[in-house]
Amino acid sequence: MIAVNRRAFLTGAAAFSTFIVIDRSFAQASGPFKLPPLPYAFDALEPTIDAKTMELHHDKHHAAYVNNLNAALKDHPKIAEWPLSQILAKLDEIPDTIRTTVRNNAGGHANHTMFWQVMAKDGGEPQGALKAAIDRDFGGLDKLKEQLNTAGTKVFGSGWVFVTVDKDGKLALVAAPNQDTPLMKGTRVLFGNDVWEHAYYLKYQNRRPDYLKAWWDVVNWKAVGDRYAAAKAGDLDI
Repeated sequence: MIAVNRRAFLTGAAAFSTFIVIDRSFAQASGPFKLPPLPYAFDALEPTIDAKTMELHHDKHHAAYVNNLNAALKDHPKIAEWPLSQILAKLDEIPDTIRTTVRNNAGGHANHTMFWQVMAKDGGEPQGALKAAIDRDFGGLDKLKEQLNTAGTKVFGSGWVFVTVDKDGKLALVAAPNQDTPLMKGTRVLFGNDVWEHAYYLKYQNRRPDYLKAWWDVVNWKAVGDRYAAAKAGDLDI
């Protein structure tokens, strides 16, 4: 199954190799949800995304979402057994006292787990069925880039911009505030970009449009293509 759930993530020692000296001893709270390792070194996406941003983004921000989610569900073991995508799709069944916390942190965990997967240094170009879908639904890759960048620029404050995919392989563009995700409506995410300031501010400061434009240089089209195939097969989770 493509995309990680709380019980498993593809591991590998290579994910931790780096040329900078860093402290990887981030605190991991006990619970069913785990922080997935990056599938590359912190500096792997230089110069588009700097190593320090990647370190803070993964080891601090994403780790906090995981820890907060585990803490919120500590006294709700039945819900803690649900897959992450189910939790997000059934927020109305989460107790009022923890619903907002679960919404924010489960969303943050799902969004970032997807985010790490869809980036790589030399991500290539869309191929095959994925390219055909982009051409059909957006009028080509250049137009997709333009539309996503525009949508990302218009997100007020913090949020995300996603390309979603349905069971028939149709693509659409969706922007969401905070750590909301199309998974909350039962819609699968093909890929997306994080437009929270913590994703780009150290390098780009207030120049979000520059970050959005540069980000395409590190989109991993092979991974996105695998996610597209999984979505059409009914196997895409988060």
